[in-house]
Amino acid sequence: MVISKKEKTHKIKKINSKKKLFWIYLFILPSLIIFITFYLVPIITVFFTSFTKWDGFNSPQFVGIKNYIKLFKNDAFLISLKNLIAWSVLAMTVHVGFGTLVAFILYKKPFGWKFTRTVFMIPNVISVAAWAMIYKFFFHNDIGILNNLIRFVNPSFNVKWFYQSPYAFWAITLTWVFYAVVVTLIVLGDLMAIPSDIHEAAKIDGASSWQTTLKINLPLCRNAIGTGVICSVTARIAMYESIILTTAGGPGDDTMNIPVILVNSLLDYRYGYANTSGVIMFVIGMITLLIVNKVFRMNDSIY
Repeated sequence: MVISKKEKTHKIKKINSKKKLFWIYLFILPSLIIFITFYLVPIITVFFTSFTKWDGFNSPQFVGIKNYIKLFKNDAFLISLKNLIAWSVLAMTVHVGFGTLVAFILYKKPFGWKFTRTVFMIPNVISVAAWAMIYKFFFHNDIGILNNLIRFVNPSFNVKWFYQSPYAFWAITLTWVFYAVVVTLIVLGDLMAIPSDIHEAAKIDGASSWQTTLKINLPLCRNAIGTGVICSVTARIAMYESIILTTAGGPGDDTMNIPVILVNSLLDYRYGYANTSGVIMFVIGMITLLIVNKVFRMNDSIY
């Protein structure tokens, strides 16, 4: 049987295509195994055990949605949700806004910008636990810098920031709200990637520096700012060390959040109930991701 040249070329292409697919699947396989082993299976386990009564030692017993009902009837959980909403709003506005502002200033390269950039990055090498302890002493009523400075103006000032309501909420907030180095790095990277042709064209059209910033740089950093919002809000959902090392959720439940409830449940051997909190955190994180993706149109091409 004689094979035509066209059929021969088609067969060779088919074989090459199969070889390419083989190598693609081979390189994807390790990532797929890691994802299934360390992410997918634990996530499914958390979802499944959230419907059970489980102490971590004996077999889980299915209890339906009892854990969810119990969680939503828990006053501490409702306060946690309220705190999360307040902290998320502050994260999206003040935290991301401050980080973006610093990025735009550094992009202009004013005098001393390299020194400022280095100093601004220093907190990034300090662990969250150490950072929380620094702030614990910063807000200390007797030896803290803040209260002693205020006493120069008002000698009778006497506030125990981490132990009095409503100061504890704001003291916790101040431990992270201006610590926006991640947002700055992401936005600065996007600013530096803007093609110089665009700025030159704007100059030729007579655009001022302010107009270039507002109408060119800011819209072109849309994805970076959106990523900053996602990082910032998800960090608030998972915030644990800075709370447990300063207020432990108090005074009362004023600074309570979902991770503290989760860990407290684990320490009481209520793994099923703890995983219910984990599911809520996962769902809130996914909703945040979807909303930010939609609002910032992060799947659309910028250039």
